[in-house]
Amino acid sequence: MDAELIGQDTTETEITSMKEDHHSPDPATEPTSSSSTTKTRPSGSDPQSPLPDQVLENVLENVLHFLTSRRDRNAASLVCKAWWRAESLTRSDLFIGNCYAVSPRRATNRFPRIRAVTIKGKPRFADFDLMPLNWGAHFGPWASSFARSYPFLEKLHLKRMSVTDHDLMLLAESFSSFKELVLICCEGFGTTGLAAVASKCRFLRVLDLVESVVEVADDDEEVVDWISYFPETQTHLESLVFDCVECPVNFEALERLVARSPSLKKLRLNRYVSISQMYRLMLRAPHLTHLGTGSFSENDGAVVADPEPDYASAFAACKSLVCLSGFREILADYLPSIYSVCANLTSLNFSYADINAVQLKSVIRHCHKLQTLWVLDSICDEGLEAVAATCKDLRELRVFPVNTREDVEGPVSEVGFEAISQGCRKLQSILFFCQRMTNAAVVAMSKNCPDLMVFRLCIIGRYRPDPETLDPMDEGFGAIVMNCKKLTRLAVSGLLTDQAFRYIGMYGKLIRTLSVAFAGDSDQGLKYVLEGCPNLQKLEIRDSPFGDGALRSGLHHFYNMRFLWMSSCKLTRQACQEVAQTLPHLVLEVINSEENKVDDIEILYMYRSLDRPRDDAPKVVTILR
Repeated sequence: MDAELIGQDTTETEITSMKEDHHSPDPATEPTSSSSTTKTRPSGSDPQSPLPDQVLENVLENVLHFLTSRRDRNAASLVCKAWWRAESLTRSDLFIGNCYAVSPRRATNRFPRIRAVTIKGKPRFADFDLMPLNWGAHFGPWASSFARSYPFLEKLHLKRMSVTDHDLMLLAESFSSFKELVLICCEGFGTTGLAAVASKCRFLRVLDLVESVVEVADDDEEVVDWISYFPETQTHLESLVFDCVECPVNFEALERLVARSPSLKKLRLNRYVSISQMYRLMLRAPHLTHLGTGSFSENDGAVVADPEPDYASAFAACKSLVCLSGFREILADYLPSIYSVCANLTSLNFSYADINAVQLKSVIRHCHKLQTLWVLDSICDEGLEAVAATCKDLRELRVFPVNTREDVEGPVSEVGFEAISQGCRKLQSILFFCQRMTNAAVVAMSKNCPDLMVFRLCIIGRYRPDPETLDPMDEGFGAIVMNCKKLTRLAVSGLLTDQAFRYIGMYGKLIRTLSVAFAGDSDQGLKYVLEGCPNLQKLEIRDSPFGDGALRSGLHHFYNMRFLWMSSCKLTRQACQEVAQTLPHLVLEVINSEENKVDDIEILYMYRSLDRPRDDAPKVVTILR
């Protein structure tokens, strides 16, 4: 197996390539090396002194403790048997980019002293309802294996995994020193599991539920009051995020919890917490650095104090606040209350706040230190121009659509886009939804923001050309890959020909993640990418004309990728079967909406695995062999 067993993210090597994997040790066997052969003790030496190899291994273990990069650790473990063993025993953090790339048994055997684990499950397109609900990514087998093998586990981060209440209860009962649980885009658990974690993890510092689906019983009386299960003594909580929980919480219990959590720095509330309740929490925790406001208005039927609380003073007292989010069900009349903290903000998330340009401008003019901004397109081009004029240190911008219909004229366009490129020249990451865009604006972005590492332009509407010239968007995206030398993630849209993909193959040498929708002319376009992008790890394609020839063109590279996703393309079962037989270390899953459509290829999800194909696939999934 490879040096790390783990999947890959957008910045580091995940599993060493399968070519390296052929030379690396299996957990059941260890590598051999001339430097690790058995040695006899020299004559006349002290029988009580350690063997020279033992001394070297002790020194090596101490040195490896200072290696934090997974890439460096991978390389170290491939040197020889002694290095492999030392790296195995000194690794404390485990990252698994695909829960089906390796079995729990193999992972725990390879790394016996893990204290922190990150696991990713479903591919990203699951967020767009393109996968069956019961597809898999169950955390249960991992939870059982960790309970047996990692008694000192302290941190667990899961993304797009299916987690049950039983899993959370097992976690809470198995790890006495557990400190951190982060569940991102997960599902399957409810307030019962959260109550178990709150009550039994006495050293808990972080409980973050981010965009997860927390199951709530139909009968309100069955909802467990999980906030009340935290210890009544002083807690170790540093971060509590539950803005995705779609049920009311016991506010009195929450207020008491915040009061007895002196280390709490990050608090993100759900929409059932009103602005007046948030005010009371802020008085209890003026030391917060990150605040998610919950509902930025009064809940229906709530009794408001007379006189109304001084929200501006409460914000002004939070001298350490650098990140604001939430603003659900916003009442714009309350926006002036945050002016006093805007000067120190480095992150502002208005992605749930349907505010207009005037309302945004009243806030953004104070935000000179802002580095991260998420907004809805309701701010219009005028709002983006205000951002460009003020936020000169902006590094990340995301603009989400209020309306995703193709037949409407969107409120943001190339005008606001180009203004951002001219005013925010330190920009490193952009996600921009719009209904129209020009090549000229994209070219300007490539020249004005050469430090871009993430460029995701989502033109809503299929095959939309440059509205000024009616040309394809090839030259715009070509300029991005030519001029942005640090680019690692790219999402393309609009009317694109094979020429755009030729540019990507020629210049996108660092691209690791590529997303394609409704684009391309022929198989040649994808061939350009697969033959020209040596660092490509994740390739997501939907509703594009790529077929069998394009798929076969990647045979030389698929072992080096984490996954390939192709939905509504022109693939045949025969070609997919050929790939499965040619590359036996890959798993090819064919996902159809109906069980009997075994010969159709609605979705192909292909990934590498160090173990045999999974045995928990639903009937709509066919694994090719």
